[in-house]
Amino acid sequence: MPWLEMCPMDQKVLFMADYLRGGITMTALCARYGISRKTGYKWTSRYREQGLGGLESQSRAPLQISGKTPYAIREAIISLRRKFRVRLGPKKLLKLLEEQFPPEELPSTTTVYNILRKAGLIKPKRRRQRVPASRHPFADVQDPNEVWSVDFKGQFKMQDGRWCYPLTVMDHSSRYLLGCQGLVSTRFALSKPVFVRLFKEFGLPSRIRSDNGVPFATVARGGLSKLSIWWLHLGILPERIEPGKPQQNGQHERMHRTLKEWVLPAPAANMVDQQQDLDRFRHFYNCERPHEALQQTMPDCVYTPSPRPYPSRLPPLHYPSYFDVKKVQPSGVVYWRGCQVYVAYLLAGEQVGLEEVADGIWDLYFGPIRLGGFDIRTMKEKSARYLTIKV
Repeated sequence: MPWLEMCPMDQKVLFMADYLRGGITMTALCARYGISRKTGYKWTSRYREQGLGGLESQSRAPLQISGKTPYAIREAIISLRRKFRVRLGPKKLLKLLEEQFPPEELPSTTTVYNILRKAGLIKPKRRRQRVPASRHPFADVQDPNEVWSVDFKGQFKMQDGRWCYPLTVMDHSSRYLLGCQGLVSTRFALSKPVFVRLFKEFGLPSRIRSDNGVPFATVARGGLSKLSIWWLHLGILPERIEPGKPQQNGQHERMHRTLKEWVLPAPAANMVDQQQDLDRFRHFYNCERPHEALQQTMPDCVYTPSPRPYPSRLPPLHYPSYFDVKKVQPSGVVYWRGCQVYVAYLLAGEQVGLEEVADGIWDLYFGPIRLGGFDIRTMKEKSARYLTIKV
């Protein structure tokens, strides 16, 4: 007698017939057909929903196949990547794609990356081991105009052979690029008019953060420079990062990397054309490029000008009434109680304040900046008429 052969579909039909007749528990019925209770319940559920057709073998292919992004979306991703001179990453491209396609149709950032890689628009980079960033020495920034960051992007040659030094100023909170001005040098005389224009247009910030280079700082007492002295008169506190730690101004450095991608491949013919190109970059950075730190929002949508206007006259510095206020002479010294105290020739004509912090111990300030101090009790008789402050 030949063996009885039964296909899987026949077994499912017999199972359902016995199930519908009743009189047997699901556990006993599944044991009779050698299947698990989970499989038995799956068959009965499909039969109720679809009839006998639900007992047919179901395809195990995923509903959405990885990499099967619609052609129109793939082409839009590639087109947006090639549209700008600065390369936008998957997250920023997805933000821009929301204007063309419904969010539920958009692929993941990984899929966008793979599309760009297959199109030859992304080359994987070898990961480098980086030195951990040091603890940030500054207070957190919450609102626009609490801190502006400033720096000179590395100089480059234009087609006429002249050097261009881009001076960049950015609001720390909103990442709004306030200014991107091409200059022929980093001198104070050229930098100050740029800040005058920005202060008149956007108002005054509370603090300005910079590195320790010219014209933002010098080796004078307190690191003061002509530019920072002017800022202090305007009520702006200078902040300087630690030497050799550009990560303390990381937002600005990241912006410079984007500026480098924009400018260096094709410098302009001369400074006039170069400034027009820098203005185009500023508009792109503020109004067209989504920013990850702003949840892919444009900086132009976040920034608001400062309520502090630029004054028509430079206000003097004010000191507490218990300070001993003295004027710095052209030689850089102040005359105080029959003694000469050397401050800095850079502060000639400025008012400084002396505060007694203990018996015979004095601190010397220029505005809110402590320049140093001295202890008159340790001075020898022969040198008592000439005092040098110590940091």
